Amino acid sequence: MALERVAVVGAGAWGTALAQAAAIAGRDVTLVGRDPAAIDDINRNRRNSAHLGHQPLSDRITGALVLPDSDLVILAVPAQASRAALKPIAAALAHLPVVLTAKGLEHLTLKRQSEVLVDVSPTAIPYVLSGPSFAVDVAAGRPTAVTLAGDNAEATSAVAAALAGPTFRLYAADDRLGVELAGALKNVYALGCGAVDGAGLGASARSALLARAFAELTRLVVRMGGSASTLTGLAGLGDLTLSCTSTQSRNYRYGASLGRGESPGAELAEGALTAPVAKQLADQLLIDAPLIDAVNLLLGGTTTITDIVAGLMSRPLKREE
Repeated sequence: MALERVAVVGAGAWGTALAQAAAIAGRDVTLVGRDPAAIDDINRNRRNSAHLGHQPLSDRITGALVLPDSDLVILAVPAQASRAALKPIAAALAHLPVVLTAKGLEHLTLKRQSEVLVDVSPTAIPYVLSGPSFAVDVAAGRPTAVTLAGDNAEATSAVAAALAGPTFRLYAADDRLGVELAGALKNVYALGCGAVDGAGLGASARSALLARAFAELTRLVVRMGGSASTLTGLAGLGDLTLSCTSTQSRNYRYGASLGRGESPGAELAEGALTAPVAKQLADQLLIDAPLIDAVNLLLGGTTTITDIVAGLMSRPLKREE
């Protein structure tokens, strides 16, 4: 499979970082965006100043407003914008490998990103990229390891090899559903951990929440058809730990603001949009998910993280799962 021409749809920080990674891997990359000023900045100045500051970009990256002919497409837009971004290019994606990088579940439909892709372009071939990674690290060439999951082992390994470089390592996996769910749900728990820190409840409380989040995440993913082993890898424990402990995580920062009793502002946090969807799924499957319930209470603004944690601490004692 020839995978020399890579198009990245979405010229934000994450899309630009992935374009940089693909270029470092030796691919010819087109970064497709909507803002003519940003595209001009990419082509003229070798930067995407609005999203990655003064980080220089590879000469192998070309900015464009329209999707070109490509061997591989990477979708790097927010989860709730995926359907709208895919519709205009649906025909061009037929039979192409499409790497989905957003970590979230679609409102109203409760669908994963790969299910949205199949709705819009039924013959496109979905892959899911997830794992502990920040755009600034990937763009700067700092060591980063992630998971790439697909349905065909040989093809998934080929896509992983095409995008892998000296500082961006992709581990091929076959549990696409599990990787996708873990990436979406970990953002919900990151809100909770951020809120605990924002309220000054201590590192012990945050660590306890993180451990119980891992147990709850495992229950959810396995019940929905994913593999428990996925949760012990980069897409599970790796990404969960990073998002729940780093101030670079938008979801952590959003939760920290809520924990301090402040407005989180306009910053996008996928977890805030995924939390109500995750609760609907857990309720439909009759899965006990007290942490997801707690985050939804927090987002509802009717109680504080301190009261929520007190309620969690007063739940009936039981053996650890």
